[in-house]
Amino acid sequence: MTITFDSLLSEITDPNGREILDPATGEVVGKARFEGVEVLDAAIARAKAAQPAWAACSDEDRAGLLLQAADAIDAATEPLAELLSREQGKPLNGPNARFEVGACATWLRATATTELPVQVLLDGDEGSAEMYYRPLGVVGAIGPWNWPMMITVWQIAPALRMGNTTVVKPSEYTPLSVLALVAVINSVLPENVLTVVAGEGDLGARLSSHPDIDKLMFTGSTRTGQSIIKSSADTIKRLTLELGGNDAGIVLPDVDPKAIAEELFWGAFINTGQTCAALKRLYVHTDVYDEVCTELAAVARSMPMGRGLDENNVLGPLQNKAQYDIVANLVERARESGATILVGGTPDADAPGHFYPTTLVSNIAPDNALVTEEQFGPALPIIRYETVDEAIELANGLDVGLGASVWSSDRDAARKIAARIQAGTVWINKHGGIHPMVPFGGVKMSGYGLEFGVEGLKSVSAPQVISG
Repeated sequence: MTITFDSLLSEITDPNGREILDPATGEVVGKARFEGVEVLDAAIARAKAAQPAWAACSDEDRAGLLLQAADAIDAATEPLAELLSREQGKPLNGPNARFEVGACATWLRATATTELPVQVLLDGDEGSAEMYYRPLGVVGAIGPWNWPMMITVWQIAPALRMGNTTVVKPSEYTPLSVLALVAVINSVLPENVLTVVAGEGDLGARLSSHPDIDKLMFTGSTRTGQSIIKSSADTIKRLTLELGGNDAGIVLPDVDPKAIAEELFWGAFINTGQTCAALKRLYVHTDVYDEVCTELAAVARSMPMGRGLDENNVLGPLQNKAQYDIVANLVERARESGATILVGGTPDADAPGHFYPTTLVSNIAPDNALVTEEQFGPALPIIRYETVDEAIELANGLDVGLGASVWSSDRDAARKIAARIQAGTVWINKHGGIHPMVPFGGVKMSGYGLEFGVEGLKSVSAPQVISG
């Protein structure tokens, strides 16, 4: 049966549920049923009861079902992308809605085909010892509103592959996307192996304290991550936390500004800047500062912003009014400080939706709030520096460390600088690129734990040594 947007929406919409609005127009996208803690508790109980049978399936069988789930997502790409665009705001084209849905299938396939063999630790006169990785039990997953489908798959795919059952709590801003994604995946999975319960923040708090949740995966703010750490302490729950970022980029004086301008732009403005590992503060050497600003501004002016269902647009609105206000306030404070607004900075107050124009800010002090606070939107501060040591000190000066980048025509020199930057990932001549086989995670207040690849499988498993 062909899945259409209307059929998909009707499957997940509750006539008595909460209205979810399109951030581009304010129109109602659908209605999501928001549940209470008692419904979540019942879902966890069902997941716990289903877990032994799921763990008893062969690894080959579980991997095969994940591959079938990827095929099911492929078959539903267009309705899933349309729903995502309407609910989250991101355009269909560019590195946006269709890209995100495609990434869900890609990550499922990569996770299904990643091998985690038994590790032989000793095998000789001293004896034998082997390391196995066993299921933990029930894994809870709390996702964000910026990449709601893709990040949910990052969380659930390795958990399911390793024999855990999972309970998902989506963001209250983007529940429909995750409800639809789970409905598609569940068309091939056994009952109660994967469950989604939409609701308010009290559900997340319950997941982090519930004694039958053995592992919790969370992507979101550092403040919420701190609360999760505290509330999970009594049950000594395993955690993977991907928290706030404020990624730095360092541009060396040997670059060709025109050649790197578009990569710089997408490093900062992918998903209209609403990405944890986006480039959020750009340090440029004084020798190329003006030219980098000029070339980056030219790219920014060429990128169309508007409603996501318009095939021509590649930038969309901010997903919610609260985030819009954060961006607008930070840019206004930068303007008042004497910084130069190169592009943007003046939203149309009468236009519908949460659109904030693509904004570049130059001649800004390193301690300005737009630099030191994560804006999480389409506004990039460009800071001038004189020496590489100064740039590294500024890049490392904040309490976050998710990603960073170095831009140079000399790759060896860039790698040496990268080694001095305090971040979980440092990219060379790009920013934010991820791969399902390359581990990803932050340092400092950006969280702990790794996702993706072999390390991602290990993170949702209990290591067991058999020695004899």
